Amino acid sequence: MHLAHHSNSCFLLCIVIFSLFSISHLGIKVFFPLTMESQVNPLLQFLQVSIGYFLFSFAIAFSIFSLLLFFLRHKFWCTCDICHCYLTSSWRKEFTNLVDWYAHLLRNSPSQTIHIHVLGNIITANPRNVEYMLKTKFLNYPKGKPFSMILGDLLGDGIFNVDGDLWTFQRKMASLELGSMSIRSYAFNNVKNEIKFRLLPLLSSIAQEDFRGTNLDLQDVFRRFSFDNICKFSFGLDPGCLELSLPLSHFALSFDLATKLSAERALAASPLIWKIKRLLDIGTERKLKKAIENIDVLAREVIRQKRKLGYSNHQDLLSRFMGIINNEKYLRDIVISFILAGRDTVASVLTSIFWLLTSHPDVELRIREELSRIMQQDQEFLTFEQINQMHYLNAVIHESMRLYPPVQFDSKFASENDALPDGTFVAKNARVTYHVYAMGRMENIWGQDYMDFKPERWLKNGIFFQESPFKYPVFQGGVRVCLGKEMALMEMKCVVASMVQHFDVRAVAAGGDIMFDPGLTATVKGGLPVVVRWRRCLLNFSS
Repeated sequence: MHLAHHSNSCFLLCIVIFSLFSISHLGIKVFFPLTMESQVNPLLQFLQVSIGYFLFSFAIAFSIFSLLLFFLRHKFWCTCDICHCYLTSSWRKEFTNLVDWYAHLLRNSPSQTIHIHVLGNIITANPRNVEYMLKTKFLNYPKGKPFSMILGDLLGDGIFNVDGDLWTFQRKMASLELGSMSIRSYAFNNVKNEIKFRLLPLLSSIAQEDFRGTNLDLQDVFRRFSFDNICKFSFGLDPGCLELSLPLSHFALSFDLATKLSAERALAASPLIWKIKRLLDIGTERKLKKAIENIDVLAREVIRQKRKLGYSNHQDLLSRFMGIINNEKYLRDIVISFILAGRDTVASVLTSIFWLLTSHPDVELRIREELSRIMQQDQEFLTFEQINQMHYLNAVIHESMRLYPPVQFDSKFASENDALPDGTFVAKNARVTYHVYAMGRMENIWGQDYMDFKPERWLKNGIFFQESPFKYPVFQGGVRVCLGKEMALMEMKCVVASMVQHFDVRAVAAGGDIMFDPGLTATVKGGLPVVVRWRRCLLNFSS
């Protein structure tokens, strides 16, 4: 998605155009007076008409001036090769996705940094620049108002949409809660139960003895799985999206629509477009407003029920935060942010893993060999302790995220003039993006085999080795490093281990390139149709 800069001028323009409609409407009413008084008093009629003409003319002149100013401040006319290629979409001739084109440009840039002038965007895949933004000069590179405005209606003042004191407070609070063993145990039990009572029975219901069974959209399954799980963890609410009938959840549908339409705001050529639509309550902005209202109704009801019935003995995140925060809106914003972060990201990674395993059966075999070494013969699920012993599985997950990160890039907005370590000048309020997707595909970072799916690159003597977060910023790095990292990894390990242990899962269209839908997280266009084959007789998971 492409966040436009100069948001203040865009917002001013939005107000001016709306004023134009209002004032012109006033002018028309003055121009055509229908009252008896105006007919009786020609002088009053003349004054009304004159004022109407003046206001109408002023509104038109000021709007034209603002439009000229807006276009002058944006380099829509830039004719450099990169901007020309972007504006004409000629990159599509060689690349499946926009992110692949960006990766190509960054690999061929001496500094691993490029400028998209028409977007006002500096894009980098240089680890030194990433460390500078996320750690060294962290305070100079906040998320910024342009980003916050796009997600503001959905996330409000949640941790992923704020900077400064609000972010610091929530960060400390979340760090304390998420670091406790009790909540990690609660999260693990939720994941285990969702796998045992829903995921495995669903896969069992369509599995065959060969690969000629019914197709199943695995991406949709993972989205349902992660939504059930994150809602139970965050709200203490079970939407039941992964029941055998695959029911439609009103909350899930509203949440999907709200995230989709919020992401589409960033795809607009200018924020002016969606701001006008929101002001007039039309089109996608009207749908977004309704979807958010549905989310708010449920959130308020959950909070009120918890206050009524008591929450001190509950383990979910909302109940824990309610002991610290009384403001209902603030509680809603915090929890919705965690649902957004924990739902689509996990589903995205799991989808990529099974797409890769289809064309790498040797990797799948090594996961099973590791499982057989660590688990007892008749053991059904990994224990919490055993998860940490799965070094090869951990490497598989990290290698998949290197090639297909769930969040493909992240943008910051400079608070003051600055210069990146590679010498790139950054003007105040400029957008600077570190491109996670491209960084996983840089030869100078990963070597000549950067395009190979090779989990072994993460192992030293069979033990998982963590790369620098500034070389591999999938979980961000520095002060904003992801607090839910360990729980997300635990969830993904449990799912992959359980599925590989019991089933052979093959993507229907293996090989080639993945095509992504635009959005806040990487989503495979058209889903991931798979066929499932029994690997051995399953236990009765519903018993």
